[in-house]
Amino acid sequence: MILQFFGAAQSVTGSMHLVEANGHRVLLDCGMVQGKRQEARKLNSQFPFDVRSIDGVVLSHAHLDHTGRLPLLVKMGFDGSVFSTSATRDLCSAMLRDSALLQESDIRFVNRLNAEKGLPETLPLYTLQDANASLRLFRTLEYGRALEILPGVRLTFRDAGHILGSASIALEVTENQGDGKVRVTTLAFTGDLGRKGAAVVRDPDVIGRADVLITESTYGGRHHGPMGGARDKLAKIVNETAHKGGLLIIPAFAVGRTQDVVYHLHELMQAGQIPSMPVYVDSPLATNITEIFRQHPESYDEETEQLLLQDGDKDPFGFDMLRYTRSTEESKRLNNLKRPAIIISASGMLEGGRVLHHLRRNIGDPKTTVLFVGYQAENTLGRKLLQGDKIVRIFGEEHEVRAKMEEIDAYSAHADEGELLDFIGQIPNKPGRVFVVHGEMHAAEAIAAALRKSGISNVTIPAGGERFQI
Repeated sequence: MILQFFGAAQSVTGSMHLVEANGHRVLLDCGMVQGKRQEARKLNSQFPFDVRSIDGVVLSHAHLDHTGRLPLLVKMGFDGSVFSTSATRDLCSAMLRDSALLQESDIRFVNRLNAEKGLPETLPLYTLQDANASLRLFRTLEYGRALEILPGVRLTFRDAGHILGSASIALEVTENQGDGKVRVTTLAFTGDLGRKGAAVVRDPDVIGRADVLITESTYGGRHHGPMGGARDKLAKIVNETAHKGGLLIIPAFAVGRTQDVVYHLHELMQAGQIPSMPVYVDSPLATNITEIFRQHPESYDEETEQLLLQDGDKDPFGFDMLRYTRSTEESKRLNNLKRPAIIISASGMLEGGRVLHHLRRNIGDPKTTVLFVGYQAENTLGRKLLQGDKIVRIFGEEHEVRAKMEEIDAYSAHADEGELLDFIGQIPNKPGRVFVVHGEMHAAEAIAAALRKSGISNVTIPAGGERFQI
């Protein structure tokens, strides 16, 4: 078996790892790189291998940094099967199509600005037609079920507790060694690992076996505050914004983070800990995804399941002060809304979508607060704002930052260092070899050092393109 790492290697986004076994090639994830726009676009527009040589793709979950290049893979000639949980498939149906439409919309807007400056037009990476073509290749598999996806390669998903439908991946690979000898190796991939006690989804399931482990390391060297602390800090920020009569803008991933924040806003209003004020989820994608949540009770916890059976103001995703917007016209009307108010909109790293239009209009207002509730990758607009940049570019235009920036990292859907090490420590028999991915270098090094200290000596932080014989 051969492993080669093409994405999220010594970086966070663009997850993509190639497994070669028994003459077949399988991609673990097919994610989009996020960060510096021109550099990310160049990386996203091509693949460092022959696309037609790939026999299958296995997806850990639906976030675009793990799935966003799948339509391009299909556009360039891939016609194998894409394996995921049913919830991931349903989320991808919304997210990949939305990604295509957003690219087309953003490109039209940027091209209008380019035309004024005499610059050439650009094209989206892929179209809605390409996204639809990729969806026809999906085959779904539920947690705990084993399926032979290629000769000698059996796939099993375990709940990763990260977002709806997220999975840790186990590939049991049986290889003929010659002279009648057979070797069975279990390659496990954490995917993005979630946290215990999250507001909506179930806790992560332990991986049953991992001879070789690929682990994420997003929060290596860091420790989140308690989950309850996120709710308390949210209340504080909402109350401060309401007191100023301002606007609270929350950039949030349409799947996972949006539902968590809405859930807690509902709790806080019900308890009288924050004033009742309009909450707008300004994202057709988040609106669609909230409906998908209702269709997958296998992925959320018992408390959420009971609440979703109720109507009216007790429904955490349908309470009286909550409004979902779909059309562009509805989104534009938010420019004139009465304040205080809350707008939750994608993307979570401020790399595209409607949130940029709200930010563009309000970032110069000191009454505005921008609240980050998820990881901000290096070179993204979100990271620049969090690190204190006073002048930022939005749609190619410079804006002075007067709005207040806030962060709640306890909302992260990623395990912190202690939670990740605890998860790996529960795997029966320590993995013989571990590859650390999906983390900036300082985070990956922190996880690697901790794993070596725990008694796993063979730990590697692979570079992009690096290839390993297992």
